[in-house]
Amino acid sequence: MNPANTTRTERNTEEYIFAFSTYKLLAFAIGIIGVLGFCNNIIVILLYHKFKRLRTPTNLLIVNISVSDLLVSLVGINFTFVSCIKGGWIWNSATCVWDGFSNSLFGIVSIMSLSALAYERYIRVVHAQVVDIPWAWRCIVHIWLYSLAWTGAPLLGWNRYTLEIHRLGCSLDWTSQEPTDASFILLFFLGCFFVPVGIMIYSYGNILYTVRMLRSIQDLQTVQIVKILRYEKKVAVMFLLMICCFLVCWTPYAVVSMIEAFGRKRVVTPAIAIIPSFFAKSSTAYNPLIYIFMSRKFRRCFLQLLCSRLSWIQNRIKDRPLAHNVERPIRPIVMSHQGGMDRPKKKVTFSSSSIVFIIARNDVPYLDNNSKSGTISSEGIRVQPL
Repeated sequence: MNPANTTRTERNTEEYIFAFSTYKLLAFAIGIIGVLGFCNNIIVILLYHKFKRLRTPTNLLIVNISVSDLLVSLVGINFTFVSCIKGGWIWNSATCVWDGFSNSLFGIVSIMSLSALAYERYIRVVHAQVVDIPWAWRCIVHIWLYSLAWTGAPLLGWNRYTLEIHRLGCSLDWTSQEPTDASFILLFFLGCFFVPVGIMIYSYGNILYTVRMLRSIQDLQTVQIVKILRYEKKVAVMFLLMICCFLVCWTPYAVVSMIEAFGRKRVVTPAIAIIPSFFAKSSTAYNPLIYIFMSRKFRRCFLQLLCSRLSWIQNRIKDRPLAHNVERPIRPIVMSHQGGMDRPKKKVTFSSSSIVFIIARNDVPYLDNNSKSGTISSEGIRVQPL
């Protein structure tokens, strides 16, 4: 065996941060997250496009979250998945910049859309203001511009996108000691994490307080008011669950990043850093499940779409011709009459594809499928089976 090859193999093995089994497990986990995120978000977008009753301002903001999560599944997970298979980052610096930029952009769009949802429910429930589709579109445009402003600053020199400590993805340079980079990290956490979370907490706190106060007023306990309050409470609980799940997934990543930026950098090891990173990416898969299972409108539209697809498949199977379609001879059933009155006889014949009712006179001879007699005076009604 060549000693040079042995030395090269040992050097390559030392470059791996995790064990080979760990890389396989990480590849499997990120692959499942990508597939579920793609399929679930496609379903939400398809439901919104197909059913007009879902086209509300609230659901438009939900679709905006699904679009950003879908883009993460298509763009932000592929590089990490291949890196897990290869045992490390194999792409160039330009791909690293794109990976960090895209993941940061779509993540900020998601969290800002969740805060916009909270504010939309707040002005509807607490201030009883009507929100329309143009308002939702303006809100979406501002969300994307706001996110592009924060994620575009590192491209212009205010901080940078670099390889993370686990070497399976790229993000902001959390460990930079330069004052300009540290100031950007501080403002980034303030504008893209703490402010949206504060908006959500304030909005849903006021919503729950308002619903509770309205329930305590006995003079307003009409049937319509009770239904409205019940609906608003369900919607508030659904969005509150979305926000809680989002925070559960993104808070560990934010805490680890803050420790890298302002705390003890030696505490954050690759094994500690990889878990919050994958946990944050998993938020792309569970949000659509919350929409479908907790929103009655989404759930009904999903079931309707599923049933229509199943019916279409069944109809295609029924309409498909059989490979061995053998025509069986028609056997008539003659219903004779009593008393010798000149009443027509009823003959019912069955075939493999239809039922034929033939009303003929008494002197009609035996009918057969191959009969070519053209002198029979009869009337027939063919009934196709369902």
